[in-house]
Amino acid sequence: MFAGISLLISVILIVLAVVVLFSFIPVGLWISALAAGVRVGIITLIGMRLRRVPPANIVNPLVKAYKAGLDISVDQLEAHYLAGGNVDRVVDALIASERANINLPFERAAAIDLAGRNVLEAVQMSVNPKVIQTPLVSAVAKDGIEVKVMARVTVRANIDRLVGGAGEETVLARVGEGVVSTVGSMGNHKEVLENPDSISRTVLEKGLDAGTAFEILSIDIADVDVGRNIGAKLQMDQAEADKNIAQAKAEERRAMAVAREQEMRAAVEEMRAKVVEAEAEVPKAMADALRQGNLGVMDYYNMQNVMADTGMRQNIAKMDDDKEDKGRNEHLPR
Repeated sequence: MFAGISLLISVILIVLAVVVLFSFIPVGLWISALAAGVRVGIITLIGMRLRRVPPANIVNPLVKAYKAGLDISVDQLEAHYLAGGNVDRVVDALIASERANINLPFERAAAIDLAGRNVLEAVQMSVNPKVIQTPLVSAVAKDGIEVKVMARVTVRANIDRLVGGAGEETVLARVGEGVVSTVGSMGNHKEVLENPDSISRTVLEKGLDAGTAFEILSIDIADVDVGRNIGAKLQMDQAEADKNIAQAKAEERRAMAVAREQEMRAAVEEMRAKVVEAEAEVPKAMADALRQGNLGVMDYYNMQNVMADTGMRQNIAKMDDDKEDKGRNEHLPR
């Protein structure tokens, strides 16, 4: 009885050992690779497990590459995986480039993938160019009329400049800048409407794809619309600004005139106060003169007569002036 129990335990332990061994060592994957003609050693697969590299992520792309006739080693794929790359996508890109007769070594494809670009999409775009559309670009011709242009840019990926080359945003920005400068150099907005292809020709001749990861094949004007009269609006704004400046200056002059008038009034009031003060001193001076004998009584009466005669003459002159003003007013048309 004890011998049967010990035999059962031994069988269970052997089964568990086999299960653990087969779960750690991908025997099924090794058999699949061997059946496909790819020789990958068991020790290599165990080493992948120890380096925490999923063997399927290396062996399956390796089988795919071998079937496509590519010469790629396990070490190259494993090193690319450990560097953080996408092994399967790199192998697909290499197969696509091989079929399209594009020279793309594994090192360049791995570098493009590690740079953060989709190397498979780049190869596909190199074979099948991509059309990107610019946003609505607003430009102003020399006559002040706004022209709104929308363009479609056909680009092809440049494999040699994918690492370090600018992306689609740079291409769109350069095309927009070229459209603005081309429209701005035209004397009339009607020239843009009559010959929209002149924009694409001028922009295309500027070599906008320099330093980018793409090659511009064509620039086609998709839509041209007439916008606002920017020149007239600017003139209106300038006229409004000039009017505000003139009003401010007039207000400043009026305030200065009011200030000068107030200053003159204050000066006149001050002079009147001094005259009144001086007139108040006259009787005192005359009394002192009479007291000291410098002025006689008859002299005083003569001076009073002169002052009365002067006041009478002033009143008569004022009455004559009033009559003349009244006569002139009567002759005026009503």
